[in-house]
Amino acid sequence: MNRKQIRIVVLLGALSILGIITVQTYFLLQAWSIKEKQLTQSIEIALKNTAYRFSKLNETAIPATNPVHRLSHDYFVVDINNVIDANILEFYLRSEFDKLSLHLAYEYGIYDCHTDRMVYGDFVPADGFSSDAHLGRELPKYSEYTYYFGVRFLSLNNAITSDMTVWIFFTIILLLSVVFFAYALFIIFKQKRWTELQKDFMNNMTHEFKTPISSIALAANVVSDPGVIHQPERLQVYGTIISEQNKRLNQLVDKVLETAKLETSNIHILPEQINLTELIESVTGSFRNSLSKETVFSIRTTGTPVAISADVVHLTNVLYNLTDNAIKYGPGKPAIEIFIEYKNRVVLLHFSDNGKGIPKQYRKKIFQKFFRLQDGHRQTAKGFGLGLYYVGIICKCHGWSISLETHAPSPACFLIKIPV
Repeated sequence: MNRKQIRIVVLLGALSILGIITVQTYFLLQAWSIKEKQLTQSIEIALKNTAYRFSKLNETAIPATNPVHRLSHDYFVVDINNVIDANILEFYLRSEFDKLSLHLAYEYGIYDCHTDRMVYGDFVPADGFSSDAHLGRELPKYSEYTYYFGVRFLSLNNAITSDMTVWIFFTIILLLSVVFFAYALFIIFKQKRWTELQKDFMNNMTHEFKTPISSIALAANVVSDPGVIHQPERLQVYGTIISEQNKRLNQLVDKVLETAKLETSNIHILPEQINLTELIESVTGSFRNSLSKETVFSIRTTGTPVAISADVVHLTNVLYNLTDNAIKYGPGKPAIEIFIEYKNRVVLLHFSDNGKGIPKQYRKKIFQKFFRLQDGHRQTAKGFGLGLYYVGIICKCHGWSISLETHAPSPACFLIKIPV
């Protein structure tokens, strides 16, 4: 399946999920609206029956219009048109709410026309609420009524939610399914990327091994010629080729073996006290003697030099890999600057070059195994994509941190923090 087909599948899957979530959200909101309407109607019925019972008790006429008026989401006022006794009111409210199975926490108040304010009645708790809990705010007045009481409910939303347990349960299942689907897609893409990297690694390895093998085969054919024994200079040249290419093969094999060790976490760190500046000069000196193209090295230090604790073999390989990458991805005349900052409790090693730098989209991937920078659809340099991966693992094993300085003067500047 190519990239275009995968993108189409992902797009269709995302649209399907979005459609399912939209439909589920719509039905959930509809169910909420219906439950809220049913609860409101039940409350109004209970309050209306309370008003009718007061009319019968006081032998007054029943209001011609609906005596219940809703002022807000959770506050209702009820017209009685006569004096209200608080004890009788609470008894009627409790009994009417019980008839309709309305187990709600609420507080009520009675309008006092002498003081022109709502006189706080009492707080009636429900399951899950303490009898000491109440809203503590003065109930609003309503200018259209003269004798009336007000009821404010503590939490209508909780009551609605408790009636929608099934809806909420299925919504949670749907969300979990969406999360699982997204995670499965992530794993699939990660596995596909991993497969591509492994395939690229095998192709690179085949190509890297083929070159020295071909050179050794060619030199071996020349050396096996009986007449070459009378040409010692020519024999020496081809003998040198065989030796160099054999050395290169050994290096390639060592890289593959290093990868196997990193896979099994079979890395043994043997720390010892090392002079970092001397080690860097030794590594750069070996590059100066072996490079075919001119490379400029600049080593600067600041602060009081101190010895660091590290595995000399692995640290040498770290420095070698960073230098090798800077040369491979650098211009015709690479310039590598190594800046060492000796501070109180840490040594900062800045490793920069004058190359094109690392594009923003690749900065989080450079320490991944088999990852290599690309120029379009072409690899910019030979290699297995193991150098920076190895560097990251070794730094982690030492307890160091390595990062790419995005705001450094150099296009590509690596910073290694080494605790002292």
